[in-house]
Amino acid sequence: QVQLMESGGGSVQAGGNLRLSCVVSRLNMNNYCMGWFRQAPGKEREGVAAIDTDGSLKYTDSVAGRFTISKDNAKNTLYLQMNSLKPEDTAMYYCAQDRGLLCFDITGPLSALEVWGQGTLVTVSS
Repeated sequence: QVQLMESGGGSVQAGGNLRLSCVVSRLNMNNYCMGWFRQAPGKEREGVAAIDTDGSLKYTDSVAGRFTISKDNAKNTLYLQMNSLKPEDTAMYYCAQDRGLLCFDITGPLSALEVWGQGTLVTVSS
């Protein structure tokens, strides 16, 4: 059974940085679109960043230039480096394996997610 487990969330002040990690079990990340999405209280889920099988990257506009998605295949781990955090980044963050839609359109409806973790909470105070 494929498992994804996120960690690294926490509470930071605006302008601070966090690095989220997602350990992936029983799945070769090289074969799938992998990404991060988030959900803030009372809001819809939102695609944040994705990395495709060819290494191409996608970011939603609100995080482009501040967040960086990467992966370490040797450690079976997906990362999201988040810099210059803003209060509007406050949300539960999830890593996910997607059938490909996330890597094609990061702003899409997240209808092709196949597996995701339990999430890690990021809180940014002003």
